[in-house]
Amino acid sequence: MKKSKVLDLVIFTMLGCILFMSKIITELLPNIHPVTMFICVYTLVYRARAIIPVYVFVAVSGLFYGFAPWWIPYLYIWAFAWALFMLIPKNASLKLKGILSTVFCALHGLLYGVLYAPAQAVLFGLNFKGMIAWIVAGIPFDILHMCGNIVISVLVIPLYKVVSRLEEKRTI
Repeated sequence: MKKSKVLDLVIFTMLGCILFMSKIITELLPNIHPVTMFICVYTLVYRARAIIPVYVFVAVSGLFYGFAPWWIPYLYIWAFAWALFMLIPKNASLKLKGILSTVFCALHGLLYGVLYAPAQAVLFGLNFKGMIAWIVAGIPFDILHMCGNIVISVLVIPLYKVVSRLEEKRTI
């Protein structure tokens, strides 16, 4: 049966709002949140269409907090996470999906500051040395981000199974 595009839009909007709320709920933890893990789950289930909830999250973040300079890197940082997870083969075994999910979640957490740095450099007038200094100063936070992503990535496969099963049983 053909699935409703309107219902898809509603589901993807809801998933994007889950990304946003998961970030708000974990704000007290420094650089530890489930956003990357959820992007992984969405991408494993919905593949290319998972970019929709990613940009719902980006848009809602900008609307809620203001479209300030810190928000500009969100336009590509979260798309980078989605692109990493798109590298996981659709027909890979659950074991391989779990391993690659953990590796890519860790990599995204570790590279977060490096990905953020070019926009910071342009927006705040940093030269190359200033940008490198900004990256180096952020390494402890990126390591913490990586560790948090590794820990929370244990939820990828169980959530993937649940969302996949729900999507298979969907009739509209």
